[in-house]
Amino acid sequence: MIDQEGREIPAEALDGPFRGFRFDFGNSGAHPFGNLTREQRLARLDAIARLLDVAFILPGTNVRYGIDGIIRLIPVVGDLVASAFSLWLVREARSLGAPWHVTARMLANVALEGTVGLVPVAGDAFDVLFRANMRNVRLLRRWMEKQPR
Repeated sequence: MIDQEGREIPAEALDGPFRGFRFDFGNSGAHPFGNLTREQRLARLDAIARLLDVAFILPGTNVRYGIDGIIRLIPVVGDLVASAFSLWLVREARSLGAPWHVTARMLANVALEGTVGLVPVAGDAFDVLFRANMRNVRLLRRWMEKQPR
């Protein structure tokens, strides 16, 4: 066994009260979302998509925007970070068992939003109006409703 500084710990030093102690993250509460049902996971993804796309209202208008629209105001880096959040949602959909054609459409939405979002002002407006994360969660929800429970 190796310690944090890279030194080898002799086997006889491991004897004592902690010899059988092991971390078991798979069966513990260390992963807060590990034992959620599919419906709970979908509700969590829906809440994240709402936060990213429609959490706020532009004062004096009826235009909704989210954290995604704010992050994308930062040139290039903001677009990359916001696209990473969107790709994480696609990854979560895949872990829920979404088939290739659903994830392909989700990836196309993320790619379109990311590509058009690189255009300085028009891209930011497109991002606020296109709402790829909300579209992706809607695609996932439609697919899940067709599946047997």
